[in-house]
Amino acid sequence: MPRDRLFSTGKPVKRDFVFDKSTARVFDDMISRSVPFYHEIQRMVCEMSVECAHSGTNLYDLGCATGNTLLQLDAVLEPTIRFVGVDNSADMLAEAESKLSKVGLARQYELRLADLQKDMTLENASVVIMLLTLQFVRPPRRSRLLQRIAHGLNDGGCLLLVEKVVAADPVINRLFIHNHLAMKKRNGYSRMEIAKKREALENVLIPYRASENRDELLEAGFRSCDEFFRWYGFVGFIALK
Repeated sequence: MPRDRLFSTGKPVKRDFVFDKSTARVFDDMISRSVPFYHEIQRMVCEMSVECAHSGTNLYDLGCATGNTLLQLDAVLEPTIRFVGVDNSADMLAEAESKLSKVGLARQYELRLADLQKDMTLENASVVIMLLTLQFVRPPRRSRLLQRIAHGLNDGGCLLLVEKVVAADPVINRLFIHNHLAMKKRNGYSRMEIAKKREALENVLIPYRASENRDELLEAGFRSCDEFFRWYGFVGFIALK
C-alpha cells in the first residue's frame, strides 16, 4: 500500500483538496491513518447492510472511492444483491475497478462516474451507503440530495451515513479537534502534513452538527434515525425509510 506523503513537502498549499490520481494512489493509507476506527466502521456498515439489503435489490455506495467498502460487503451479502458504486472522480473509480476485477465479485456490479449534486438517481435500492461523502456536498444541495435518496429507497430500506461533525460548544469542539489531530500524529503524520491538509480541506469539507444531520435526515423523508458510531467529531447514522 503506497504511503500517503501528499503534504510532506515544504511547498505551500496552492489549491483545494482534490481526489485526483495522486490522491487515489495513496487513498487507502490516507483514510486508514486519518479516520478513527475506519475498519471497525466498515465492519459495522456490513453488519447493518446484511439486515437491510434484500434479495434482488441494489446497494448503492455513494462516494465509493477506491472500493474498500464494496469489497467488504461482497463477503457478507448474498450474490443476488447488485452493487452500484458512484463517485465523481474517475481516478478513484479506476482504483476501485482494479481492485474489484482482481477479486472477481460473485455478483453484478457497476461503477458509475457521476456528480451526486447533479445527476444521481436510485433504482430498486434497499441500502445506500455514504461514508464521509455528504460533507463534501455544498450546503445548498445537501437537503435535496438526501430527499432524492429517501425517495429512491425502497420501503424498509436504510441509509448508512458517516460524517465528520462539529460540536455546538466551541470548547468541546476544540477538544474534539485536538484529539483527532493527536490520533493523526500517532499514525505518523507530521505537524506540517496535518496543517497543510487542513488548509487544503478548509473550503471543501463542510461539517455540520450531529443534530443538524439528524434534522436533515428526518426532514428529507426518513421515518427514524439514530447514531451507530461516535468518536469525538465523527458520527455514524442509520436512517430508515
